[in-house]
Amino acid sequence: MQIPDFKDQQLWVTALTHRSALNERASQATESNERLEYLGDAVLELVSTEFLYRQLPDASEGKLTAIRSSLVKTTTLSSVAKQLGVGEKLFLSRGEEANGGRVNEAILADTMEAIIGAMYLDQGLDKAREFITEAILSQYDQIMENKSYIDAKTAFQEEVQALGYETPVYRVEKEDTSDKKRRYLVSAWVGQEMIACAYGHNKQVAEQEAAHLALGRLVDDAYMSTFSPADPMSDAKKAAVPVGEAKTPEDMAKDVI
Repeated sequence: MQIPDFKDQQLWVTALTHRSALNERASQATESNERLEYLGDAVLELVSTEFLYRQLPDASEGKLTAIRSSLVKTTTLSSVAKQLGVGEKLFLSRGEEANGGRVNEAILADTMEAIIGAMYLDQGLDKAREFITEAILSQYDQIMENKSYIDAKTAFQEEVQALGYETPVYRVEKEDTSDKKRRYLVSAWVGQEMIACAYGHNKQVAEQEAAHLALGRLVDDAYMSTFSPADPMSDAKKAAVPVGEAKTPEDMAKDVI
């Protein structure tokens, strides 16, 4: 799997240019990759939707949407970006790089969409479809086998209730409107215990990501050995949290936007 060579190198450079790079003129591009990201998102949606429509002729709209969301979610796109070494090629400001921008899942996923948008403009829909099919839609079989397309909130609720606890609730911990992209920090709670937090560009996305992270914690034996939703985090619980792991919602959060 590799990214095809671009005829228009300026498109390639723009696709790799994070908005922070413009402030320090760290890129030869005259604009950031945000417009290409917008285009690439639409191309990716079209190609993945057509693929699933043909692949699953009897599936409902709801199921198709759930599977598509799993195929093109941030973690999937950022994983592909890492395999392709996109992080090393990014144009970032010094500050963004110091903050781990080259491995930031949100930045990598956005850049993958920008690359897809640039590829569409440079080489046409067929080439873009070929790349998307090999790099992203190849995850289809694994997603279907693992049923990872199932709604994370539903799965989390079923797991919690199977353990005999009350229905999870979600709280908006923070709303950030300081940037062009609005984002929400949402926490998932069972009783008086906060299980996980995540960011999202809207509340629904943040809730799904928080539920996904919370599901992971339910299979962590060390965590579950001190799981006690009836009480706030105890000293025993705090001792079970690995060194460096966050205690606050912001630190617990996984940036997924």
